[in-house]
Amino acid sequence: MDNSKIGHHIYRKFDQELEDIQNQVLTLGRLVEEQIDLAMDAYISGDFTLAEKSIKSINQVYALKKSLDDNCIQILVLRQPAAFDLRFLITVIKIIHELELIGGLAEGIAKMAIQLSKGEGNEITDLSESVKSVLHVALTAFARINVNDIAVMNGLDKNINRAYTHFSLQLTSQMMEEPQNITRILEILRIARALECIGDHAYHICEELIYMVNGERERLID
Repeated sequence: MDNSKIGHHIYRKFDQELEDIQNQVLTLGRLVEEQIDLAMDAYISGDFTLAEKSIKSINQVYALKKSLDDNCIQILVLRQPAAFDLRFLITVIKIIHELELIGGLAEGIAKMAIQLSKGEGNEITDLSESVKSVLHVALTAFARINVNDIAVMNGLDKNINRAYTHFSLQLTSQMMEEPQNITRILEILRIARALECIGDHAYHICEELIYMVNGERERLID
């Protein structure tokens, strides 16, 4: 972890507070990544125990997000940071909000996986992998306080859009051919839409990181 930008304060305790927050955000990120993995594994395998683990972990997500919110506000009030430190804390507050939303979407996927019993199709797996790649790039950039790797995001965005569009068209055709299965197909379409939304939130995290590091706003997606 590159802490070069969040060290070097007169008060070592302040350095430690910022490093602790960084580590807690990464813990939250890993928790959300695991939530997605469990939810998608439950969808593919039909294993309800995996879905239940994903659903239960949302409480940890909410608790850690609240703790981070409280810690950031306390530091903002007591330390009155400026420049990069101020951008860091503001960015953290926004990132953890995005992670909380991702956690909620993963919870929704897990619940739909239970209703579906067992999913099918490589297309949604490809979509899931592309989405998880974007989130992983975002969390790695935050861990390193370095946004150079975010340049690859445009390619990943195209992969997500391509996979979602293709899969949606495939499901629409399937609904016409199998009207008796329309409820099930719509649930699968909802999972695909949730995955696309997770990708959007991951992109928002990257946009906030660019602001944090460079002090400039840049949109990565329309």
